[in-house]
Amino acid sequence: MHVSLDTMVDTLKAAAESSRLRILVLLSRGDLTVSDLTEILGQSQPRVSRHLKLLLDAGLIGRYQEGSWAFFRLTDIDNSRDFVQRLVSAISEADPQVVRDLERLAAVKRKRQDRAAEYFSENAASWDHIRSLHVPDRAVEAALIKLVGKRPFQSMLDLGTGTGRLLEIFAPLYRRGVGIDMSREMLSVARANLDKAGIANAQVRQGDIFSPPVERSAFDLVTIHQVLHYLDDPARAIAEAARLLRPSGRLIVVDFAPHNLEFLRDQHAHMRLGFSDRQMSDWFAEAGLDLEDSQEFEPRGGNEARLTVKLWLGRDRRLLIADPSNDSLPAKTYPMGETA
Repeated sequence: MHVSLDTMVDTLKAAAESSRLRILVLLSRGDLTVSDLTEILGQSQPRVSRHLKLLLDAGLIGRYQEGSWAFFRLTDIDNSRDFVQRLVSAISEADPQVVRDLERLAAVKRKRQDRAAEYFSENAASWDHIRSLHVPDRAVEAALIKLVGKRPFQSMLDLGTGTGRLLEIFAPLYRRGVGIDMSREMLSVARANLDKAGIANAQVRQGDIFSPPVERSAFDLVTIHQVLHYLDDPARAIAEAARLLRPSGRLIVVDFAPHNLEFLRDQHAHMRLGFSDRQMSDWFAEAGLDLEDSQEFEPRGGNEARLTVKLWLGRDRRLLIADPSNDSLPAKTYPMGETA
């Protein structure tokens, strides 16, 4: 994408200041709050806020609200993000000021990880009980990795991201990953895990699965992992997820097969006791998706009080067809089976 001379001058002016360049370097390594940046930069909050506003006005960074906290990140616009990343990559990490900033950033991330570990330990017993009822997570993760394949893609969205595990295992494949969750505590866990894994191409945000704060028709892969059974209207969640897919994009749902473990409703807030292939196929079809694959993971052992994990893969029916007459024009989309 080309811009006017004046726009480029304004963009360069916004970035051409040492504190703002330092902010861009820091945000290239993950989302941060004003308080985080104030602590790292050693500057007053009003001064940091003024720098952030100039970068926001220039379209170099983005902002999102999470309760009373505001997080800042590099822009989601691909061309602008690429520009910033090229700019940041030209700055030496051996620069004394950058070294100090990154050391302070590491301290901020350690605090996040400590808070996340505390929350995790408080809830570990409950989660471990449910995990003991079904096949180990690594078996399902291996199937997911095989199903998605090795071909890189542009963008991934994980709805109900929880610990951010799916963002972590698919990080080598996508250019941009986004995780959505309503729980600020779980978002803290996810951020800590992504930081620990050194993943800078993913971010997590607070949001409702029924109205996620992301653009529509923008993601090649959307995942909903062990979330639907908490919802009173799973079909609506699938329909919303389908709207977020690019043409030919994929939706992967992981959840439980039908079961009769009522204690999960009483003790763990499960609204639904599993889902059948027929239910999922119907919901996918209503959302404009073709069900391409369904896999089952039965629990080990003979105990009847066990859970079978299911995996469903759906694909958006629209086809993305390039216009051969003009390479500069965007590709057109057509419903499956329809041509120009």
